[in-house]
Amino acid sequence: MIIFLQATAEGLALGAVYSLVAIGFVLIYKAMDVLSFAQPALAVVGAAFISALAVDRGVPFWIAFIVGIVLTGILSLIIERTFLRPMVGEPVFSVAILTIGIDILLRTVLDNWIGLNPRYLGDPFPSFGNFGSINIGGVVLKYLEISAFLTAVVVIILLSIFFKKSKYGVAMRATSFDQEAALAQGIDVGKIFALVWFIAGMLASFAGFFITGGFNTLTQFSFISALRALPAVVIGGLDSIPGAVVGSLIIGLTQGYVAYFQADMESLVGFPLGSGFSLVAPYLIMFVILLVKPDGLFGTEEVERV
Repeated sequence: MIIFLQATAEGLALGAVYSLVAIGFVLIYKAMDVLSFAQPALAVVGAAFISALAVDRGVPFWIAFIVGIVLTGILSLIIERTFLRPMVGEPVFSVAILTIGIDILLRTVLDNWIGLNPRYLGDPFPSFGNFGSINIGGVVLKYLEISAFLTAVVVIILLSIFFKKSKYGVAMRATSFDQEAALAQGIDVGKIFALVWFIAGMLASFAGFFITGGFNTLTQFSFISALRALPAVVIGGLDSIPGAVVGSLIIGLTQGYVAYFQADMESLVGFPLGSGFSLVAPYLIMFVILLVKPDGLFGTEEVERV
């Protein structure tokens, strides 16, 4: 029972981190009808900013953390203004390919900076040593895992309030529903696109820190962890923020359970599943769900009339 609870706790924390990247995917898709494949790279960029400031420059961690998040948001905004804005009106496929190119560009620069040795991001809880943890009934919870879950909850609540109460939040909802109608109502759609990318960049940087700083270190392969938010988005539905959260929790829990109970699963099926099966399992879950719900669990079903 304790092992099950441990796997659940770690899976929920991991799913919460994935949800931060997944929400960024959904925000951009709802606003521009394009799936941005640059989000995983932006997550690693955020972690790199924090590492460069907190470790290389000796900036106090929490200042480096905040500055790194803002810088990632600004970089995301610059990407939208420089690369995406000229593509308005172009085929969606072309824009999606462009975001893949941006992802490759960012990762190439990051790989050169990271080098072969893992980079440290700094400890937000230095007084506890090695990030610290708490034991509750035999279940060990790292403070950073708790922070990841609470951060995701707070961000989701704040975004919900922002979308419902603020002028720009309502404008973003209107733009995501119908761009032409939003323009007719006097909404500056270009400004909304920029705001969406800025928010998505900051969300990615939050996730980047928790993925690399909390669960791993920053390496040339860190973007793969952030990339697992993509099946979470597909599972939940490309245009659904609640779906992104649910899909992320499904992915996180799947990884947690498979990592802890893979030996039992292998004895059940009668053959080895491989050492990295916990990383493959989320994609298998995605395929199964898509067979039943092609638009995702919460995605809007599109009906095309011929």
